[in-house]
Amino acid sequence: QVQLVESGGGLVQPGGSLRLSCTASGTISSIDAIGWYRRTPGKQRELAARFFSDGTTNYADSVKGRFTISRDYGKNTAYLQMNSLEPDDTAVYYCSAQIRLAGSQLATNFWGQGTQVTVSS
Repeated sequence: QVQLVESGGGLVQPGGSLRLSCTASGTISSIDAIGWYRRTPGKQRELAARFFSDGTTNYADSVKGRFTISRDYGKNTAYLQMNSLEPDDTAVYYCSAQIRLAGSQLATNFWGQGTQVTVSS
């Protein structure tokens, strides 16, 4: 019913930038929140950034001032601009969205397949 498709991961040197995209498609009525989580081997998945339907955002302390999340409402797409990347940012980044399907009052959480971000010289 709903697909989240991510793109934009890759290999970048420390101090570099990447932009991730996540596009939601399907029988969508509205998106309550959309954001990015990340996971490194041996660690739990953690929130990186999230964008709520009222325009508010929240960020992990470790990425504040370096990452910026934005949203294109018309395209059901979210972007994560990542600047001043550090080796500790290396992770698989997963898009997550709380979506209300057409005809439903309840929001369901969906996940993308993940995209690898590697920060290394």
